[in-house]
Amino acid sequence: MNREPWYEALARLQRDGMPHVVATQVTSQGSTPREPGARMIITPDRVYDTLGGGTFEWQVIAAARDNLAAGKAGMQLEAFSLGGRSGQCCGGFVNVILETWPGSEVRLALFGAGHVGRHIAHLVEPLDWRLDWYDSRDDGFAELPDASPRQHRHTMPDPQAAVDGLASHSHLLILTHDHAEDYALVDAALKRGDCASIGLIGSRSKWVSFRRRLEAAGHTAEAISTVRCPIGDSGGNKAPYAVALSAVAELQPICTRLDDKNLKRGEGRGIDGASLRSLFN
Repeated sequence: MNREPWYEALARLQRDGMPHVVATQVTSQGSTPREPGARMIITPDRVYDTLGGGTFEWQVIAAARDNLAAGKAGMQLEAFSLGGRSGQCCGGFVNVILETWPGSEVRLALFGAGHVGRHIAHLVEPLDWRLDWYDSRDDGFAELPDASPRQHRHTMPDPQAAVDGLASHSHLLILTHDHAEDYALVDAALKRGDCASIGLIGSRSKWVSFRRRLEAAGHTAEAISTVRCPIGDSGGNKAPYAVALSAVAELQPICTRLDDKNLKRGEGRGIDGASLRSLFN
């Protein structure tokens, strides 16, 4: 058991979008280890606080982790007879509510805090996504309001190290102020091989140049084809907000279509009205 109190662990896990279960003792009869209202937080590999220990607590932990492994979400009531199901000598009876939160399924890594990057960060804020936002400039995030709980800002000294530190199956949007930095990020992402999607801002001529360099660096044509460049389709409108809006509208169905990783523009379904409504509601 960790020393961090359950309420601090809960705030941190919610902020970071990590999977967890809140176990709350809601009723008790007879002799029981804890009182109604006692809580503990359970993650796939850690436990915060306690419902009293013993076999009963291990059964609660096992039930919670079964839910997390199965990707379940929501609330369920579990009943424990401490002299029966749990085999404990106190002989009481306990009801526990398990509130399972599977975590944010979408991890977006946004590289670049210029005008387009700032609009993208604002547009995705209402979505249940974790945003890891990187910029190599010391003042990249200057004059921005405080970050929302699911937004994490990072100064990026090295593109390779930043990409290596991402969670598996992250979606990447690359739109820094520097073409050399953009290339280094795409190269690092393709070397990882487990990115859910890679989007790169720029013109078609920029992508022709990048593609040749990536081929010369030894990346396969199949791997290179997973990169979307240019991102979005703003209909020729180059205003930063228009570019950001089209990029997010393109990315949203890619992120929610779990069976179509590395989707490229032109494949599968287009963006329908329901997808766009989910972006703004």
